[in-house]
Amino acid sequence: MTLAPETSAEEPTLARRRGRWIDNWEPEDPSFWNAVGKKVAWRNLGFSILAEHLGFNVWILMSIVVVNLGEAGVNFGVGQTFWLIIVPNLVGSLLRVPYTFAIPKFGGRAWTTISASLLLIPCIMLIVAVTTQAPFWFFLLTAATMGFGGGNFSSSMSNISFFFPEGKKGLALGLNAAGGNLGVAVTQLFVPLVISIGTGVNLAYAALMWMPLIVIAAACSWTMMDSITSARPDGSSYRIALRNKHTWVMSFLYIGTFGSFIGFSFAFPSLIQLTFSEYTAFVGLAFLGALIGSATRPIGGWLADRFGGGRITQWNFAGLAIGTVGVMVSVAQQSFALFFGSFILLFVLTGIGNGSTYRMIPMIFAEEAKKNADIGVDPDAVAKSAKRQAGAVVGVAGALGAFGGVLVNLVFKFSLEGGGTLTPALIAILVFYGGCMATTWWFYLRTSFAVDRAPSLAYARV
Repeated sequence: MTLAPETSAEEPTLARRRGRWIDNWEPEDPSFWNAVGKKVAWRNLGFSILAEHLGFNVWILMSIVVVNLGEAGVNFGVGQTFWLIIVPNLVGSLLRVPYTFAIPKFGGRAWTTISASLLLIPCIMLIVAVTTQAPFWFFLLTAATMGFGGGNFSSSMSNISFFFPEGKKGLALGLNAAGGNLGVAVTQLFVPLVISIGTGVNLAYAALMWMPLIVIAAACSWTMMDSITSARPDGSSYRIALRNKHTWVMSFLYIGTFGSFIGFSFAFPSLIQLTFSEYTAFVGLAFLGALIGSATRPIGGWLADRFGGGRITQWNFAGLAIGTVGVMVSVAQQSFALFFGSFILLFVLTGIGNGSTYRMIPMIFAEEAKKNADIGVDPDAVAKSAKRQAGAVVGVAGALGAFGGVLVNLVFKFSLEGGGTLTPALIAILVFYGGCMATTWWFYLRTSFAVDRAPSLAYARV
């Protein structure tokens, strides 16, 4: 009698249905992750980065356009110019909350396609504005639609947070965010070059250069990305998240990291010109700040995975305080080398801080969900609820963080207008970083907190 050969357990497969929805997404299961999950997650991450990067390209486009309006024959006053710069930031920050809630409503695939396609609107409007000598109100409306690009960040981050297991989420979110943040540097570097092609300044090129890429990103999102059924709302997770104090604590900390990044990115070229007028030739190097800040964001997520988000965030704010003091000393001593170097340090640390704070969010809400779950509740249901809560926090924190960039620029503006120096603004920023350090310690590093509220090693590292 011959025995039948022993068969191995059936490999996990994806349960797909119409619209590229996945019903059985289990990234915490090693066999599922290694067999099918990893490939799907990284494919979605890649196309998410493309769409989000273009969002940032378009979001800050007006800040480059306004400095060239005079050469294009469009003349606005200083106040009008300021509003053209600030409106995209304001609209982008406001849109981040509804964009986050769009993921559970429409699915990651559909919403990434929609949000990418919406970027065509500001591009078309910009072409019309600069080629028809449009009035100020039309330019202002164009600037407002550029805020669509700012909203993309939160929906993209929320979507990707569902695809990866907890142990790999820090790096994934860091890469996704860095790919988007890098759009700031890419726009600052390439748009001035493109609009100078030919004779004079051709501002329409600033919009035309992105439009083919936007169409490609939308097509790839629709044909190659997926949606996860477990990301859909359960009627309570999002309300629980908004009532949780950690939502607002993490939003405050994110103002200190991303608010600093986007605020410094917008202000850095002008600060060089206003504070060190003899070094205006170096304004063209301002893109390095955003470039470096984007590149270091994944490092922040990785460090948080390795050493704990709370610890990395605390040390990061301490470093930001030191960098701010360096800028203050450079202004007092009129040392451009120290000024530029200190700002580069600030950009490095804002990138790391962006990664570490975002890594803290899913860890915090995973433990909070476990702690507050009723006895006998399915652990899988608890984990899925925690991910939905974390997704909601991504939107709130992203919105407030983006608005923090507006505050940074207003502080610089009032400081320069009131006293002709950056010192008052830098003192205010330094005090704020001190408050962020105290907040991080109080909520996430105190021994009593770790013992009483976070018995697991993973959360103690938050």
